Amino acid sequence: MTFFKSLYIHKQFYIYIALASACFLLSYWFPIFYPIAWILCCILLVLLVIDLGLLYQPRQAIKARRLLPDKFSNSDQNLVPITVQNSYGFKTYITVIDELPVQFQKRDFLYQTTLMPNENHDLDYLVRPVDRGEYYFGHLNIFASSLLKIVKRRYQFQDQQMVMVYPSIIQMQQYDFLAISNALTEFGLKKIRRIGHTSEFEQIKDYTQGDDFRTVNWKATAKRGQLMVNQFQDEKSQPIYSIIDTGRVMKMPFNGLKLLDYAINSSLAFSNVALKKHDKIGLISFSKKIETFLPAVQKLTHLNLILDRLYNINTLYTDSDFGLLYAQLKRKVTHRSLLLLYTNFEHMSALKRQLPYLQAISKKHMLVVVLFENTELDTLINTNPEDLQSIYHKTIGEKFAVEKRLMVKELQKYGIQTILTAPEQLTIKTINKYLEIKARGLL
Repeated sequence: MTFFKSLYIHKQFYIYIALASACFLLSYWFPIFYPIAWILCCILLVLLVIDLGLLYQPRQAIKARRLLPDKFSNSDQNLVPITVQNSYGFKTYITVIDELPVQFQKRDFLYQTTLMPNENHDLDYLVRPVDRGEYYFGHLNIFASSLLKIVKRRYQFQDQQMVMVYPSIIQMQQYDFLAISNALTEFGLKKIRRIGHTSEFEQIKDYTQGDDFRTVNWKATAKRGQLMVNQFQDEKSQPIYSIIDTGRVMKMPFNGLKLLDYAINSSLAFSNVALKKHDKIGLISFSKKIETFLPAVQKLTHLNLILDRLYNINTLYTDSDFGLLYAQLKRKVTHRSLLLLYTNFEHMSALKRQLPYLQAISKKHMLVVVLFENTELDTLINTNPEDLQSIYHKTIGEKFAVEKRLMVKELQKYGIQTILTAPEQLTIKTINKYLEIKARGLL
């Protein structure tokens, strides 16, 4: 039974069968084709036996392995390497078909190559998951053919191999490296000059062009005979919280990724940068109830705990209770903290319903409300309408875009910091705002 499951007829064989059948058909009118047809059948039978012997005489002539990491990074291109080893003593034609997880909805995976005797071959491909969770790979199928190409033998490896898709670890590592190397400007992150003197004293150094004259240390200048200035560093160990709204407004998808996943990826990268800047990091997620509360802690191991909690956050189809969030912060977060609230309001009326709670939170903490631009509207707004219906759609799109900007002004009117961003630029703008707040000593 196993033999027949692994046996596949090559398409060339059907061509030969069709040719022999045509000779038998022509033999009714031209008898000379009758012996030719029998000769072809005999040749095909001999080739079939030879090909079967070549492919099936070794018990396991092909070995293959799919090398999966423990975790995939959500919304990023993840590499899947495959190694194939050929133990046949002849040139072998290989077809690789990998059964990808159902979440990818990809059923046309096909890779073909030729392997020389006893050759090892490495190949790889990229996959981009857009949902967190468990992904199961099916069989890794290898089809082997000889030079005769009469039949193919199928080998199967590694069924039901599972990999977990976590929030964007690749993005976190990317910004971690840039923060350490001070190359943040390459990705649009701004270096912001410190304003004021609320930061901690670090050292006295020589004056360089561009330093603030208000930081001149006149006693050190008199002793050294040259201008010396006080250098300050950002205050450390300040509590920083990422607050994620898991209500229905965060279910909206952009480029295949939900707003919630954009917020989760940004929270992970931002928390890592804040930890590298020696601040305390915490996490809160809420909708109708407080689902996650991790107090702000300055430990590297705490980032792993945040990663695990972010992995398990899901969107609920309910309206979020901002009053509950205010009560939780008042009870659990007693020190002044930087709060980055990832949420979304599609209408001004929705914002005004929650504005009293946001005002109350901002009186005690530095609150930054993150709102998302509807980038799908840009295409609609920039099109030239050709009929009355198109004009109506463009007008509605412009109304939504203007209303978003009005929300920002409404929040700023009450002293609430805001970020209005396209989902793809969320992480960059979030880190920018964090660096700005630290540099200006607002916290």
